[in-house]
Amino acid sequence: MLTKTLEQTYFVIDFDSTFTKVEGLDELAAISLAGQKDRDEVVAKIKDMTDRGMAGELSFEQALQQRIELLRAHRDHLETLVEFLRGKISDSFSRNKQFISEYRDQIFIVSSGFREFILPIVTEMGVREDHVFANTFRFGEDGTITGYDETNVLSQNGGKVQLLRQLSLPGDVYVIGDGYTDYELRESGLANKFFAFTENIERQRVIEKADHIVTSLDDFLYINKLSRSQSYPKSRLKVLLLENVHARAVELFRREGFQVELLKGALDEDELIEKVKDVAILGIRSKTMVTKRVLENAPRLMVIGAFCIGTNQIDLATAEEKGVAVFNAPYSNTRSVVEMAVGEMILLMRGIYQKSVKMHEGEWDKSAKNSNEVRGKKLGMIGYGNIGIQLSVVAEALGMEVLFYDLVEKLPLSNARQCHTLEELLQESDVISLHVDGRKSNANIIGEKEFALMKDGVVFLNLSRGHVVDVKALAAALKSGKIRGAAVDVFPSEPKTNDEAFESELRGLPNVILTPHIGGSTEEAQASIGEFVPNKLLNYVNTGSTFGSVNFPEVTLPPLHDAHRLLHIHANVPGVMSKINGIFAKYNVNITGQYLKTSDKIGYVITDIAKNYSNEMIQELRDIEQTIKFRMLY
Repeated sequence: MLTKTLEQTYFVIDFDSTFTKVEGLDELAAISLAGQKDRDEVVAKIKDMTDRGMAGELSFEQALQQRIELLRAHRDHLETLVEFLRGKISDSFSRNKQFISEYRDQIFIVSSGFREFILPIVTEMGVREDHVFANTFRFGEDGTITGYDETNVLSQNGGKVQLLRQLSLPGDVYVIGDGYTDYELRESGLANKFFAFTENIERQRVIEKADHIVTSLDDFLYINKLSRSQSYPKSRLKVLLLENVHARAVELFRREGFQVELLKGALDEDELIEKVKDVAILGIRSKTMVTKRVLENAPRLMVIGAFCIGTNQIDLATAEEKGVAVFNAPYSNTRSVVEMAVGEMILLMRGIYQKSVKMHEGEWDKSAKNSNEVRGKKLGMIGYGNIGIQLSVVAEALGMEVLFYDLVEKLPLSNARQCHTLEELLQESDVISLHVDGRKSNANIIGEKEFALMKDGVVFLNLSRGHVVDVKALAAALKSGKIRGAAVDVFPSEPKTNDEAFESELRGLPNVILTPHIGGSTEEAQASIGEFVPNKLLNYVNTGSTFGSVNFPEVTLPPLHDAHRLLHIHANVPGVMSKINGIFAKYNVNITGQYLKTSDKIGYVITDIAKNYSNEMIQELRDIEQTIKFRMLY
């Protein structure tokens, strides 16, 4: 698709907190004062003056002079600063180096910062050296920074206005910056538009004066229909992450320019409906229920990530109908759950937990009664999925005999044996561990009848889903001694946050290990999930690939080369592909690649096309009656 060239437009761009993420003088102070006792105090003073000057609360000339006096910097410190700034270029500028190269004759860097550290950074990004305007330092004979060139107009109040007047650019002028001095160019009438740049910092007084607020350079380029690295600015897409998912997930999304909101707890249905209205990417764990009502009130939602194994908390069928792909982390916390199960099994078989409780109460109970090794015992697992399989391997290494029951015929690993009925497993096992999913049909699969079938003195573990066990029946079996000990990590009703009280019939029982749904909550597992799930979501958003989705037709796509990619999700009815390709033929569009996968409900077609096409063609694709969602990538 052709974009505007804006041949008669000039782009005046600020440096500190715009081209880079930081303020150069502030960072120079931190470098030059390293190791000095008053470093933190002086750096804080300099930063305060920077912020007040940029917000228009302090005379620029006054702020500059005072900051230089506090610096105590040397020429050698500048090399360190430049190297530091190379790693602090704003992400959206790094992504759009092609724009800087394409419009290098029309781009001017106008900064109240200093040329000594600005020039190496911007010229490496493609800016012309003679288009860089900034202050310059004065140095003493020993290389110490003693001041600045006071004859430079940029060192004076209103300096940017004076400079732009001198440049007398023969066309429209668009100013991009984060400070009040950038707005003054618009106020003076020398600039046609002022774009307040908020990717790195938001200054309220500056925002109030802006013609446009741009959250990134991508956003600026999108508004002005200029060539850019993102077909749609990610800074305009909201990511909502709930239940305190790992910080790595937040980092990955923010690095790509998304707006990210992280909440510690879960949300109920009404709260989530209110929050999700303008959200594109939703990340949850096990407590947040994504219902049909939620999905019906999420028109911008593209994808959901479950930062856990299960997806029963999500209405997958409705998500599919709405064109919302769902991904989870089927393997990332498997090891953590297995280790917890093994540890609790041993604690309960040896009676260690019960003895620990007595010790805390002052009772010394040194005996071997009801203390057994797990070696030689039978472990019965209900469910033989990823966790069950790995638990069976570890249990056999401990010398246990492994039995399992699963609704599906499974190929056992090593010496594990599949039982034909649940009753057979319950009657034979010394330790019973549940590893089933959260589907509704699994509700109360273990109740009074099943506990009665178990051996006397059995150890019972539930680290799967809370509703699969009748908790009242479990409490009764524990109190009667039918079950010698239990470990329960999941419950039919769980607090949404750590501030809510936990209520259960199992509280207070000395032979029960209770844990707050932490089977997969190790630092290793959460870090793994925090990396795995965002990468799946980003791969879908960036390329359209659905490999690993639990509710979408799976498509693995090649990288996009010198083409634009159109993603069309539609109701799976006859004739849609004919309509899509008929539109391409009508507009004489060259197709470089096309991929189609369907499910019973939806079709997902991905088409890579040559870059020259019209907006009218795109609109016709969107207007196909059966269209559910349409996206364009490049």
